[in-house]
Amino acid sequence: MFFRRKGWLRKEYDEKLLIQLNKFKEHWQQEKLLLEKCFDPSDEVICQTKIAEAKYIFLLREAKERNVTLMR
Repeated sequence: MFFRRKGWLRKEYDEKLLIQLNKFKEHWQQEKLLLEKCFDPSDEVICQTKIAEAKYIFLLREAKERNVTLMR
């Protein structure tokens, strides 16, 4: 009885992980584009770009560890 919820919860959190993964990918791409267009980027812009990249890579590794795939 209690073990049936495990599969349902895993699917729910896998979907949330994919949504966050897409959101952070877009955010990282925007930050990278901003950094490329800046003539003289400040340290804050560089740090924000690196933080966005680190968040995206962390979520990507988590998705790989959980064997989550995009169904398109």
